[in-house]
Amino acid sequence: MDGIQLEGLVIRNYSGFYYVQDDDRNVYECRTRGKLKDKIVTGDRVLISLLEEGKGILEKRLQRVNQLYRPKVANVNMVLIVLAFEKPNPDLMLLDRLLFLTEYSGMRPVIVLNKCDLPGDDRIKLIREYYPKAGFDVIEASTKQDVGLIELQLLIKGQIAVLAGPSGAGKSSLLNRLGGQTSVRTQEVSEKIGRGKHTTRHVELYPLIEGGWLADTPGFSVLELPRIDRSEFVSYFSDFRRYDKKCHFANCLHYKENECGVKDAVRDGEILELRYKHYYSMLEEIIENERCY
Repeated sequence: MDGIQLEGLVIRNYSGFYYVQDDDRNVYECRTRGKLKDKIVTGDRVLISLLEEGKGILEKRLQRVNQLYRPKVANVNMVLIVLAFEKPNPDLMLLDRLLFLTEYSGMRPVIVLNKCDLPGDDRIKLIREYYPKAGFDVIEASTKQDVGLIELQLLIKGQIAVLAGPSGAGKSSLLNRLGGQTSVRTQEVSEKIGRGKHTTRHVELYPLIEGGWLADTPGFSVLELPRIDRSEFVSYFSDFRRYDKKCHFANCLHYKENECGVKDAVRDGEILELRYKHYYSMLEEIIENERCY
C-alpha cells in the first residue's frame, strides 16, 4: 500500500496516535511526521499515506475553518450547549459565557435543555421565555422520554457539532442516543455535591444515525475569555443591537454611560436583567485583560 494517499477526518487522538476515518468509514491508526507534531487536533481534515493494513502516516493538515481551544477540536459548525433542568441546576452565567465564546468562534450555538422530564425551576423558565426571543435556538430533550432527539439528529445532519456544558448535564447520555451506541461512559451526579464527575478523557468524534458528527468533550465550569477589544466584545450580543440605536453615544459600551438604550431596555424588561449583569461582568473582565497586554 506504500505510495497510496487519501483524505480523511481525524476522529480522535491520544497517546501519540491519530485515528483517521476516510469517506468509506475505514479507520486508520496514524502517526505524524515531525513537522506536524502538536499541529493536528480532532476534527482536522488531513492527507495520509497508507502503510500496512490499517496504518498510516499523516502527511498534511488541510485548511481549517476554525478551531476551539478548550476543548481542542477543529472545523466545528455547531455547539450544543447542554444544561439540565435539574441535577445540576442550570448556570445562566455559564450559558452566557458559552454563547459568547461560540459566536466569537464563528459557530452556531444551540441551547439544549436536557432532562426535561424533571420539573426544573425559575432558571429554566427564564431560558424558555427569553433566549428564543433573543434569537437563539432552544431545544428541550430527554433521553428517558425520547424528547427532542429526532430534532437534534436532523439539526446536526451533515455537520460537526460539539457538546458543551457542565458535568452531569447528560451530554454523554445524549451522545449515546443520538449515535445509536452505548460506548460513551456516563456517571450519575453525586448527590452530595450536586454535580457530576468528569467521565470523558479525550475529545472524540462520533458518527450520528442521521449523519454528521458529534464530539463528546471534557466537562468544565469556567471558561477564559479571549483577549479582544472591548468594542468588539459588545458586537457579540445580538439581542442588544435593536436597542443600541437609542444610545446617546455611537460607540456606547452599555457600561457606565448615561442615556443608554440597552440599559433602558433592561429597566423596561425587554432585555433579561440577569443576562445584562453577565454581560457587565464579562465586559469588566475584558477591560481588565486589556490592561494586562
